Amino acid sequence: MPCRNFFCSRYYAIFLLLLVLFLDGCLWAQSQLPAFLQRAEPAAGSDASLQDSVVELQKQVRELQVAVQEIHAEASRYQAQVVTLQQELETTQKQLATRPAGSAGAAVDTPDDTSANGNADANSDLSTEQRLAKMEEEQQLLHQEIDDQYQSKVESGSKYRVKFSGIVLFNLFGNRGGVDNLDIPTTAAPPAVLDSKRNFGGTLRQSELGVEVFGPEFAGAKTSGGVQFDFAGGFPAHSNGVTEGLMRLRTGTVRLDWPNTSVIAGQDGLFISPQNPTTFASLAIPALAYAGNLWSWTPQLRVEHHADVTANSSILLQAGFLDSLTGETPANPTFQYFRQPVAGERSLQPAYAARAAWTYKAFGRPFTMGVGGYFGRQKWGFRRTVDGWAGTSDWSWPFTHWLSLTGEFYRGQAIGGLGGGLGRSAFWVSPLSNPATVVRGLDSLGGWSQLKIKPAETKVEFNFAFGQENPFAHEVNGFSGGPLYFDSVVRNRSSFDNIIYRPRSALVFAVEFRRLQTFGLDHSSEISTHVNTTMGIIF
Repeated sequence: MPCRNFFCSRYYAIFLLLLVLFLDGCLWAQSQLPAFLQRAEPAAGSDASLQDSVVELQKQVRELQVAVQEIHAEASRYQAQVVTLQQELETTQKQLATRPAGSAGAAVDTPDDTSANGNADANSDLSTEQRLAKMEEEQQLLHQEIDDQYQSKVESGSKYRVKFSGIVLFNLFGNRGGVDNLDIPTTAAPPAVLDSKRNFGGTLRQSELGVEVFGPEFAGAKTSGGVQFDFAGGFPAHSNGVTEGLMRLRTGTVRLDWPNTSVIAGQDGLFISPQNPTTFASLAIPALAYAGNLWSWTPQLRVEHHADVTANSSILLQAGFLDSLTGETPANPTFQYFRQPVAGERSLQPAYAARAAWTYKAFGRPFTMGVGGYFGRQKWGFRRTVDGWAGTSDWSWPFTHWLSLTGEFYRGQAIGGLGGGLGRSAFWVSPLSNPATVVRGLDSLGGWSQLKIKPAETKVEFNFAFGQENPFAHEVNGFSGGPLYFDSVVRNRSSFDNIIYRPRSALVFAVEFRRLQTFGLDHSSEISTHVNTTMGIIF
């Protein structure tokens, strides 16, 4: 019996020991199971992420293959055009080689009908030589475009095409008489005490740089965007800083283009004043600015719709919202980096503008007439409200293949932000901080016109332009002391004549003579002249 109890107690102890070991193993396994699961979950996540990356890479490879196929197709098309041009060039050269040398001289002693045929042959020779030169230039351009297809393209952060453009422009200029701006004058002014009445200089600051990107399709529209800069943003304050123009933002837009409708958002020129005189002497400020040519690079959102009326005519409707600018400058240097609202922006509403234009094809060029309107409310504090408004008209009339007339006219009030009234919107006598101060908008009218002569099949053109800005003198006289850009100027006239020669499509040479005459309240006037020679290359 004691022995039996001994074996029972022994088996019981072994059983308890096995039970303790089993429970301990279960607890150990339970403590290890979550860690194992936590290690397994990231592995599954990493496998999914790896699979997504592979899918994305496959998608990009397919897109690159499509782009390469398009480039090859375009290169093949250019190559075919080059072959065709080479064949035409060889044919023309053979015709010139087989033409009798004395045919032109023999035509002089023949009767009238033979003389007429001789003149026709001479004109044919001239036309053939011009065609030959044109084909050679086109052939060079096509070769260059083919070479470009195999060059490394501009790399962007996306797969979409990016294009750089602009102009490298060098101006040599000379002035006789005082002007407000040495290299880009807009008004005549009496010379300063230490100033000579004549000066000379050169500048590159009217050179321009642009970047354009062509994005994906969105809701059936082609998307694109672009930004443009120049170097007319001022000068650094150090030695010879006048030759180191600071970069300045000109325009920048994002476009959605459907077949007949477009939506444009960004900073752009005035669509109610779309025309500009032709010149390379004044790119940083449009020619005839403050002499009848309204201009401003204004933040805006607009819609354009184009509709065909007949086979040769169409209409264009434009409407949009604009930042209600008034021509004011920052109040003091404190606001050089911190933007404060101007009077138009304090009105809590944008400016509104619209334009309608009709275009007809005449002599192979557009014959266009347009009308527009503008309204923008301004608040000058203490419930002083001024309504700015303008009515505009513009035209571009080709009279023949080589003669055309372009211009604009406007009548408005308080539109200094659009360049009207010589940059002045409102006038007051006492300080604006005085609630009793009266603020009124300045009425003004102005316009300009340009005659262009460009003989057919030539590389030279001649332009003659005149413009005048006329703020109402009695208002300037009654409200002197306001924020004047040009002090007490009541009228400004500007005219220019230029010759532009373009031996190649990307190469420009020009000479221009400009005359400025500015009138003051005392009926006196200042007269200045400006001569500008230009050399530029467009890219």
